[in-house]
Amino acid sequence: MKTPEPLFILEMANNHMGRVELGQRIIREFAAVAKDYPFRFAFKFQYRNLRTFIHPDFQARMDLKFVKRFSETRLSEDEFLTLLEEIKKLKFLSMCTPFDEASVERIEKHGFDFIKIGSCSFSDWPLLERIAATPLPIFASAGGAGAAEIDRVVSFFLNRRKAFSLLHCVADYPTPSEKMNLSQISWMRSRYPSLPIGISSHEDPKDTDVVLGAIGHGATIFERHVGLPTPEHPLNAYSMTPDQCRAWLTKAAKGFRLEGTAPGRVTGGKEEEEQLRGLSRAVFAKTDLAAGELVDPTKYFLAMPSSPGQLLARDLSKYCEIKAKQPIARGQPVFHASVIVADFQETIRKILAEVKSLLHLGGVTLPKAQSDLEISHHYGIDNFRKVGAVLVNFVNREYCKKILTMLPGQSHPEHLHRKKEETFYIVWGEMRVSLDGAERCCVPGDMVLIQPGVRHSMSTEQGVVFEEISSNHSPNDSFYTDLAIIGNLRRKTLLSYWMD
Repeated sequence: MKTPEPLFILEMANNHMGRVELGQRIIREFAAVAKDYPFRFAFKFQYRNLRTFIHPDFQARMDLKFVKRFSETRLSEDEFLTLLEEIKKLKFLSMCTPFDEASVERIEKHGFDFIKIGSCSFSDWPLLERIAATPLPIFASAGGAGAAEIDRVVSFFLNRRKAFSLLHCVADYPTPSEKMNLSQISWMRSRYPSLPIGISSHEDPKDTDVVLGAIGHGATIFERHVGLPTPEHPLNAYSMTPDQCRAWLTKAAKGFRLEGTAPGRVTGGKEEEEQLRGLSRAVFAKTDLAAGELVDPTKYFLAMPSSPGQLLARDLSKYCEIKAKQPIARGQPVFHASVIVADFQETIRKILAEVKSLLHLGGVTLPKAQSDLEISHHYGIDNFRKVGAVLVNFVNREYCKKILTMLPGQSHPEHLHRKKEETFYIVWGEMRVSLDGAERCCVPGDMVLIQPGVRHSMSTEQGVVFEEISSNHSPNDSFYTDLAIIGNLRRKTLLSYWMD
């Protein structure tokens, strides 16, 4: 059977107090509660073969808490079958926790739907081996287990291709709020993404906030102890009455409504979009714009309110280029219909992939810290594969070091520096360098000294990786022969987190 999600497990444990009629009452009264909620429910028992589970020398020791409790609440096999029949009659799924191998055999014989491993048995390997031999879906509470121990148990069951669910549990009865550690649910979901993850909890029965927090962390399985108080036997401090269970389930239902059910990213739709648009800054022309003119940041300003169809601040990025399709008067809104917007983000991604490949071929080891990257596209990003280069800036202080890459067939236009002196060192590939019109071909190991005032340009047929070592680099110290390049204020794209 596939594990239903969400699944609510009602653990009777020993709250039947060894009386079949009380056990039946518990099942019936909680069935009356469960029918009002759109969840799947499982009722859970605990099986122990007390004849072998308790050492013979201690079976009469009523001064020992658990020996006394288990002995006084003992039910026969036929009595458990009577309770199991009640569970099935009322359409509950059935689950049982065995504490020894003989009890696993009994669970198989009785036809339970699921088997559950308690926290105290989480790494009881002889018991786990026996449980792994059953065809039943398995649930396990990991109370007290460390990460390595959980890893081993998860691996044990998954390698045997068992249907396995993991539950966060704090074995403190009752558990105070400060010890709930609900973030462990998120930790389990992250560490074991293929598993259904839930919580077996023992908080104060009046506390309905824990289930809300558990749902927020992604739990889909929820286990609580349930019972009915009697004049002879008041309920323990962590078991719920039917009324408390109803409050718990009502809060759970609210939690799932708050969480939502749609996959992927969900927004508030058209109403939310309109609300946000009214508060968003929009694009207005700062100057008169002619048809075909580049609408760069010097030619627009941002303000609210916006008009339908107007460009918003969110439509702008360093990866987009905007051109006017028609004249736009100063102060007027810039509408989508009146401009052409080109987005180069995917182009940038492809360039980065090729640059990383060249750096790998060149055996270049990058610094552990982030290094700024500069894509020079002197005649626009559309022409980058013909003219341009990519620079990784390592150091720029009293001295400067960069790694440059040029793609196959790329050239770098002629320019000079008036202040800095630089030396190129070829790391990989080949490059033709022109120094005041004199050309030379450079291969790995070659060095080229370029003194201030020397006009130089580069080109490569197969691609090249080279180092530039120079005196301090100033952004205003590159003078291009083609003045159109100097006039192109968007000839560089700067990236800081390109290594991620």
